[in-house]
Amino acid sequence: MPNIIILLRIAGSLGLLLCDVTSVFLWIIYGLCGISDIVDGWLARRLKCVTKTGALLDSIADICFVACCARKLLPILELPQWLWLWAGVIVTIKIVNQISALVMYGHCCFPHTLANKATGFQLFIAVPMTFCTVVPFAIVATIATFAAIHEGLYIRTYKIKQ
Repeated sequence: MPNIIILLRIAGSLGLLLCDVTSVFLWIIYGLCGISDIVDGWLARRLKCVTKTGALLDSIADICFVACCARKLLPILELPQWLWLWAGVIVTIKIVNQISALVMYGHCCFPHTLANKATGFQLFIAVPMTFCTVVPFAIVATIATFAAIHEGLYIRTYKIKQ
């Protein structure tokens, strides 16, 4: 059941690409995708059916959701250059983390740390507020920077099994 919810989140994320940014449907799908991200993990733990496949699918769904939201919303947001540069630093850290995991373990690693979960939750909340001010994105960027560094330490410190 949790994996079905994850697959529905991927489908919903792709559905965002078909919606107009001003459409209420975009925001309904956005909300459902965000809520499903919370529900799938809770349900997997509750049903005692947490799997590596589910965790990988969840990471793929997260990436898909963020990418689809970025594709729809970034062109209409007026973000300052310093925030774009900061986002670039975060992405660079995340890429270095994955390269490290590939070198060390032979596969990518997407740890579901509390910091990464906090970043996702804050980003989900911040996106609608960003139409008024960039402060929510600055807060998310701060948390995301910490999460990316923490993720790198996690990857380099703990023996990750495939």
